[in-house]
Amino acid sequence: MKRIFVAIALLIFAQQLHADEPKQLLDVAYGSHPRQVLDFYQAKSDTPTPVVLYIHGGGWQGGDKKTNPKAFLDKGISVVAINYRYVRNGVEEKIKPPVKAPLEDAARALQFVRSKASEWNLEKSRIGATGGSAGACSSLWLAFHDDMADPKSDDPIARESTRLYCAAVNGAQVSLDPKQLREWMPNYGYGAHAFGLPNFQSLIDNRESVLEWIKEYSPIEHISKDDPPIALFYGGEVPVVGASPKDPTHSGIMGVKLEEGLKDIGVDVVLVHPGRAHPSYKNSTDYLIDRLTK
Repeated sequence: MKRIFVAIALLIFAQQLHADEPKQLLDVAYGSHPRQVLDFYQAKSDTPTPVVLYIHGGGWQGGDKKTNPKAFLDKGISVVAINYRYVRNGVEEKIKPPVKAPLEDAARALQFVRSKASEWNLEKSRIGATGGSAGACSSLWLAFHDDMADPKSDDPIARESTRLYCAAVNGAQVSLDPKQLREWMPNYGYGAHAFGLPNFQSLIDNRESVLEWIKEYSPIEHISKDDPPIALFYGGEVPVVGASPKDPTHSGIMGVKLEEGLKDIGVDVVLVHPGRAHPSYKNSTDYLIDRLTK
């Protein structure tokens, strides 16, 4: 009998211990496609927590949501890492342009997270996005785009805001306009697949016919004075506008041009690249922790 009481006591203790642990929910569906899933890592807190929304890179053609949330969790910031449909999934589903699939998935995932604010103990007004490369581009598109919430929708998730509190990104593409990009970097050659075209020359040749899409899905096209604070981090070479860098797809030249536009309209922006350090922010994690916990 004594053994039974001990076993019950241990079970109760284990349950209480488990109850005190933060939630970790993996592969939570925010849509019907197999790629429309996210992982949620809950920071331990008695009050609603800020959130980092992590959007992985991979050219909208590969990559996965796997991430290490510890740095944020240790500071009381919850983390959501999302998968999304690739461009090829957009092609399969006849979505035009194909890049609409990954970008609008990011918006839907953000709305879904906001809809879970009470259940997951989140401060839904404090969500900062981050990611690298294509994930960085998606984060900036969310940061600059007008709110895509539909207040009259029958779907409560669609009524949630898509606006961000801040964004801090790595190696971001800021434009999908081939004319603009070639003016900045004569050797630029990335992005045709976003519009279902086979190569960059075809994007140049067909620019006018896809210009409406370029303007909708290029982050820089949406900047306005009410945008949230932004931090841009780049590696590689010292950026020189008009040069041909070794890695134009992730060049700080894009950061220089975006910074110019944001400063012109009074948006708070931090740009870090080789040759320009920041006294407080070595990386996007530093920036997000500082911004989201102020």
